[in-house]
Amino acid sequence: MRSVAAPAKINLGLHVLRRRADGYHDVETVLLPIGWADRLAAAPADDLALTCSDPALPTDDGNLVVRAARALAGWAGIEPRAALHLEKRVPYGAGLGSGSSDAAHALRLLAALWRLDVPEADLHRLAAGLGSDVPFFLLGGTALAAGRGEVLTPLHGEDGRPYRLPFALVVAVPPVHVATAEAYGLVTPGDRDRPDLAALVRSNDLVRWRAELVNDFEAPVLVRHPEVAAAKAALLDAGAGYAALSGSGAAVFGVFERGDEAAAAAETLRAAGCRVWIE
Repeated sequence: MRSVAAPAKINLGLHVLRRRADGYHDVETVLLPIGWADRLAAAPADDLALTCSDPALPTDDGNLVVRAARALAGWAGIEPRAALHLEKRVPYGAGLGSGSSDAAHALRLLAALWRLDVPEADLHRLAAGLGSDVPFFLLGGTALAAGRGEVLTPLHGEDGRPYRLPFALVVAVPPVHVATAEAYGLVTPGDRDRPDLAALVRSNDLVRWRAELVNDFEAPVLVRHPEVAAAKAALLDAGAGYAALSGSGAAVFGVFERGDEAAAAAETLRAAGCRVWIE
């Protein structure tokens, strides 16, 4: 039995730039991995089967983990044989990328289980075929994402080291679901006068973040879903130096310069019915 953690992500800024001819949108965003993680295990088996701790999730080809297994086996020209178990801990459909992370880590986990030597370029092509966010979770660090999200540039801080968030972080998921297609329908794309996201994030200047670091989905989603707006307001009221929607929601996050304020905010949001992560 092998197992691996599959961490979630948040978006530090998200620009929806333009609609593409293929029906996708060109975007620009900084993707930051966080400690909130699912756990995926795999063992040898005579066929392919997935079990999951959450009975609401599909365990057939409707699950990205199964599709990742089939895609990797197809690349290798072998039968997909593994007993997989997904311990689901991160809320799904919340803008945290948990399903994409599960798929990316399934590729790596099964490559090891099946003793496959998969070139990174091929692994990333397989990941991109599964979903726009999947390639990011193969990197293991913060990145600027462009294209439909699959064109990745690792982000470094002003000290030249891989970027790490220097603040306490609280992520809250209210009990609502925001469909990605619905969110895109609420956004008017725009590619003019957008700030340099990489430079803005690495500045760690919360005054600038509040003024310039924007998720284009946030304004319309908060109008459509007052529970999400209330969660963001609670983060700011608790002392967050910056708070925003992650992805297309419904997760929101706040960054805090003081750990005690972050802890108090987490308790307030749990009491309000949110699922909460703090780090």
